[in-house]
Amino acid sequence: MASAPNSKYNTCSLENESIKRASRDGVNRDLSEAVPRLPGETHITDKEVIYICPFNGPIKGRVYITNYRLYLRSLEMDSAPILDVPLGVISRIEKMGGATSRGENSYGLDITCKDMRNLRFALKQEGHSRRDMFEILTRYAFPLAHSLPIFAFLNEEKFNVDGWMVYNPVEEYRRQGLPNHHWRITFINKCYELCDTYPALLVVPFRATDEDLKRVATFRSRNRIPVLSWIHPENKTVIVRCSQPLVGMSGKRNKDDEKYLDIIRETNRQISKLTIYDARPNVNAVANKATGGGYESDDAYHNTELFFLDIHNIHVMRESLKKVKDIVYPNVEESHWLSSLESTHWLEHIKLVLTGAIQVADKVSSGKSSVLVHCSDGWDRTAQLTSLAMLMLDSFYRSIEGFEILVQKEWISFGHKFASRIGHGDKNHADADRSPIFLQFIDCVWQMSKQFPTAFEFNERFLVTILDHLYSCRFGTFLYNCESARERQPNPVEQRYMELLALRDEYIKRLEELQLTNSAKLSDPSTSPSSPSQMLPHMQTHF
Repeated sequence: MASAPNSKYNTCSLENESIKRASRDGVNRDLSEAVPRLPGETHITDKEVIYICPFNGPIKGRVYITNYRLYLRSLEMDSAPILDVPLGVISRIEKMGGATSRGENSYGLDITCKDMRNLRFALKQEGHSRRDMFEILTRYAFPLAHSLPIFAFLNEEKFNVDGWMVYNPVEEYRRQGLPNHHWRITFINKCYELCDTYPALLVVPFRATDEDLKRVATFRSRNRIPVLSWIHPENKTVIVRCSQPLVGMSGKRNKDDEKYLDIIRETNRQISKLTIYDARPNVNAVANKATGGGYESDDAYHNTELFFLDIHNIHVMRESLKKVKDIVYPNVEESHWLSSLESTHWLEHIKLVLTGAIQVADKVSSGKSSVLVHCSDGWDRTAQLTSLAMLMLDSFYRSIEGFEILVQKEWISFGHKFASRIGHGDKNHADADRSPIFLQFIDCVWQMSKQFPTAFEFNERFLVTILDHLYSCRFGTFLYNCESARERQPNPVEQRYMELLALRDEYIKRLEELQLTNSAKLSDPSTSPSSPSQMLPHMQTHF
C-alpha cells in the first residue's frame, strides 16, 4: 500500500508542519502560516463563513480551499483547526436557502461526506457570496467531471519506502511455499487477455494447462476462473476464489469447468468433496440464473458440496450504512440506541460476513477439504471472505506489512472496484455502484482485533488511517477498479513503476523458462526439487 503516516486528518502531524496562529481578524499575512500544505498542494481561495457545528453551534471562521482539502479555522476561539477535510471525502454539495431566505444562518452550503459527516456553512446573502465557493468546491471535489486530475497525480510527496514495492506476488506466493508439485504460476493473463479484472500473475493447478484455463473462463462470469488465494502450510488444503458459473435458466453445463474443480479437489490428495461457499442468499443465486448466472448444482458437480452464506448484495449494504449514519450523526438518541442500531441491520451483516469467513477458515484448518469461494462476480463478498479467512489462518497477515500485502493482493490486485464503489472524483453521488464493501471488511477486522488484540500488530488507529486514505485521493492505492486499469493510466504516484514494467517482462520470460525446465523434472520424483526456492533458483524479483 502507498506509504502513509499513521495519523488522522484532524492532527497537524500528518503534514509534519508547524501551524502558526491566525490573527483574530482572520487575515493571514502568509497563507502558509494558516494552512498546512503538501508538496503539490496549491491554494485556490479562502472566505469568511459561519460553520454550523452539530456539537457546538455556529462558529465564525475562515475556510481555506486548496486543490486537496477544505480547511477551517475559527476566528472567535483559539486557532486550533476545526476542520481538515480532503476534498476526496466529499460526496455531494448542495445549496441551502436562497436570496430571499429568512432566519439566521439559513443561506449557504450543505456538504455531504463519504465518511458519514455533514458540513454546513452559512454565508452572507449579499452579492451571491456562496457562488464562487460552490463552483470551486464542485470543481476540485469532483475533478473527473471537470477534466481535472485527481490530487494523487499532483502529489509530490517523497517517502523512504516505495509503497508499490510492498506487495510482490511472486515473493508472497513463495512465502506460502508455491509453486509446488501441485500448483504452478501461470502468466496466461500477463496482458490481461484471459480476464481483464484479474492480476497478471495467477496460481492454478499444475495439471491444468493454459488451454484448459481458457475453456474454463468461458463458463465463469467476467472470465474470473477459480485461482488460488492461499494454501495451508501443513495439510495443503487451499482457498480458491472465482465468480459464479454461467449456468442460466436452461441449466447449462461445462465439462471443462467440472473437470477443473475436480482437479482442484485432488491437489491435496483428500478423498472428500470440494467445499463451495457461495456468499449469496440461496434465493439471490437462483434469481441470478435469469441473467445467465447461477451456482454449482449437485447434478453437474458430483464431487462438491455447496453452502450458501446469506450475505446480501452491495445495494443492501449501502442502504444499511445510510441508516447507521442517520442514527449516529449529528446526534445519538441514547434512549432508543439499541433498537435504532438493530433496525439498521449493519451488525447483522457484519455477523454474517464474519460467520462465513469462520466457516471457510475452519474447513481449511481441519484439512478435510479445500474451499472454493464466490459470489456473483467475485470482487465484493468474495474478497471479504477470502481475506478475512486468511487473516484468521495466517498470522503474517495480522502484522502491519502483512495486512498491507493482504489488501493489495485480495482486494486491489484481484479487482475490487474501488473507483466504482467509492466514486473517486465523480459527482454522481447516487450511482448504484457505490457501496461500503471495503469499509465493511475493515469493520470486520476491527471486530476481530477487539476480541483478540494481542493477535494483531496494529490497532484501530491503523485501520482508521487506511479508511481516511480510502477516500482522500492523496495516494494512488485505491483509485482504480483493477490492475489492468492502473497499468493503462500512467500514474506519477507510482514511483519508478513504468520502469519496472519493462523489467517485469524480462523477469516473466525468465521465470517461464525456469518453470518449463522444472516441469520435466516433476514427472520424476527422484529429481523433483524439495522446495519452491529450488524451483526458482537465483531469481531476483524486480516488481
